[in-house]
Amino acid sequence: MPRIRTSSQLNVEPGQSEICHAGSRMTSAPVPSASAYTYGPQAARNPDLEVLLTDGQGGFALSSLAGVPTRCHAGLVVSQQPPVSRFCHLVSPFERLEVGGESVDLHALEVAPGVFEGRGLGLLTGATVWDLLPEREQLWRGVWVRRHACMPQDSGALVLLYEVRSRQSVTLTLGGFFVDRGMHAVHTAPPRLQFTPLGSEVRVQGERATRVTLQLRPELATGAVPAQPLIQALTPQPFAQRVYYRADATRGETPHDVTLGCPLWSVTLPPGGGEVALVVQGVTPTTAPVPDPWTAFEAERVRRRGLAERAWQTTGVRDELVATLAVAADAYLVRRGQETKRGSGKGGASKGTPRGLSVIAGYPWFADWGRDAMIALSGLTLVTGRFEDARELLLTFLGQRRRGLIPNHFDESGQGAGYNTVARPLWLAVALERYARTTGDALFVRQALPMLRELLGSLVQGTDYGIGMDPADALLRAGEPGVQLTWMDVKIHDWVVTPRHGKPVEIQALWLAALGAELRLSQALGEPPRYAAVLERAHHSFKAQFWNHAADLTAAPTATLLGLGQLGSSLGGALSDALDGDFVLDDEPRRDTSSDALLTVGGRPGSGPVQSTTGASELGVGHRPGAAPAQPAVLADVIQPSGEQDLSVRPNAVIALALADTPVVDEQLDAVLAQTERELLTPVGLHTLSPHDPRYLGNYGGPQLLRDAAYHQGTVWPWPLASYVELLLSRGELNRARAALAGLTGHVWEAGIGHVSEVFSGDALTPGGCPFQAWSVAELLRAHVLVSLSEAQAHEQARQTHTR
Repeated sequence: MPRIRTSSQLNVEPGQSEICHAGSRMTSAPVPSASAYTYGPQAARNPDLEVLLTDGQGGFALSSLAGVPTRCHAGLVVSQQPPVSRFCHLVSPFERLEVGGESVDLHALEVAPGVFEGRGLGLLTGATVWDLLPEREQLWRGVWVRRHACMPQDSGALVLLYEVRSRQSVTLTLGGFFVDRGMHAVHTAPPRLQFTPLGSEVRVQGERATRVTLQLRPELATGAVPAQPLIQALTPQPFAQRVYYRADATRGETPHDVTLGCPLWSVTLPPGGGEVALVVQGVTPTTAPVPDPWTAFEAERVRRRGLAERAWQTTGVRDELVATLAVAADAYLVRRGQETKRGSGKGGASKGTPRGLSVIAGYPWFADWGRDAMIALSGLTLVTGRFEDARELLLTFLGQRRRGLIPNHFDESGQGAGYNTVARPLWLAVALERYARTTGDALFVRQALPMLRELLGSLVQGTDYGIGMDPADALLRAGEPGVQLTWMDVKIHDWVVTPRHGKPVEIQALWLAALGAELRLSQALGEPPRYAAVLERAHHSFKAQFWNHAADLTAAPTATLLGLGQLGSSLGGALSDALDGDFVLDDEPRRDTSSDALLTVGGRPGSGPVQSTTGASELGVGHRPGAAPAQPAVLADVIQPSGEQDLSVRPNAVIALALADTPVVDEQLDAVLAQTERELLTPVGLHTLSPHDPRYLGNYGGPQLLRDAAYHQGTVWPWPLASYVELLLSRGELNRARAALAGLTGHVWEAGIGHVSEVFSGDALTPGGCPFQAWSVAELLRAHVLVSLSEAQAHEQARQTHTR
């Protein structure tokens, strides 16, 4: 079984193992890792455990923990136009060890289901991730080979460091299995690549170029030289190697690829062993060679430890989960390169202006999305203490505003953006207010507030896709045939699976929150608000239209969760009242690390101090045997254009009620919580549609058509769980809030290592979609810190009561 260690136990660092690292030549001062997780040999051989490394430009290196490539995106992917236009250069390194005339391949490539080329899996003694940097160890004929990996920032390079420990002289042969293709594609025939040896460098040339270099550790290179050369450059003799991608097979994608395998160097090491580095780098106009791989690796270790330390200091929650997720959050923050404009300059293109910071929605296949960036901003930047990054993210998307909208996503080609969303400008307003409350940065708010008012003004007047304020009730309507505008945005050909045209509930809550943000930010700056009257009308309209007045509000607020029974405990009102009342912005940014300023969306109007409450498949459409009949929602999911309530039970009600200005009384909130727990809650997130609904699809898997059909029709999503946790805390359900996070906390180490998956299958709860998803990571981190601070507050209250 995997074993986890706390930061106080992390006395063994990469290069310092008491057993296998005796005599290590790693000479830099040790930098203690903030988090570490060790897998034994059996667990480490699981190809479904994936590791992600990123370079801050959209490029990434992806493989299983053991090194087996399991999808076409595996290996080294480099951005030609950061953070998009990404191409795959390497599928896996070639690794061979020779001892006493025998040789064994240390890599492992799956060539057919369950059939492997190379013995890399069987030779594993285990693997550890140190601040999410993977370390793999293998043993053969008494020789230990340990491999560390990293991607230096802005490098487009994968650095692999090999440490060999042996009583006798051994030979390590290194090279790679190379490709030259778009990251979503596969080769059906061997790629046409030219290999040009240049001593310690080999240039691999296709449509794009790959630079491969080999280096010895400097102190080894200047030490005693054995009789035979340390490094022998091999004449490139590439061979075709077919690879099977098991993850792509399960998704109904083409599972086979053809690579060119090529050993490039043989390194003979003296008795005792030595250290060798292999660097594979995609050549772009902006990349420079990695001069010293060991220095680059140590710099990355120091940088990651700094990310964890900053999050600890910002939140005051010093545990390993915060450290792990703070490092994971860094993977999604990417810098957009200069915009390319067609029609001028050399080759018909010219450089524009830098486009700022953005967020990759998920790895390995998403580009950067405005939707995900604004929802994830709090967890990725504010909780982690990265306030300058938060400001730059806001500026990036404010700078791309158009007729009241901001980009839903940027194209992978780098040639445009999509604006088909109604929620993004509203989430931006929420993010801006969170930023203001956390930093007190009045200078930036004065800069951003006119742009926010412009966005709101365009929405009041009306804009694209039928988006605009309904003058009859001041609520925000959106939608037209054939267009998907909310986060439930799947479209299959001409079929919008979850259209939600009209007035979706979370959009109205976001509309109220955005109007409220403009009001409060204006007041804090001493300026008259422009939309106070609209806010007041919309507030009354929401109360009149969205509540199902026929619903039973007398039900107990909480059903038994995970068999734990009633766990409510008293919690003061600081969290729920976080945004009530006025606040003052400072001319100079400041750090406010209090839980109410930093983490919550805000309390509901009129909410006072909260107290504990008491008493509180298979693919198919249609009712399953034994299923209870569908019950109407307490809070309507959509007010349709006809004015009729859509009473589907979805998590959008929870998202809406967790926002700052949504009108609700305690009895209504308790009824929504009860319904959510009864029909939507799972150990890893919330169903997107009640399993009691005849449209429910419980299987997320197979070909894209089937996956997309189920995407928002029952599939479980982790990110709305944070809103559910906020509501529990507002009702004093502290222990229940902690219990709700237990499943995701464990999941951090069982799929995309150190991260949180995009979705889970509705019935089996198997992880699916992207194994590394920005808003899943961000919202788990935010929710975990919220609960941790609430626990600390409750503990302090109990201590003070006990000492009186």
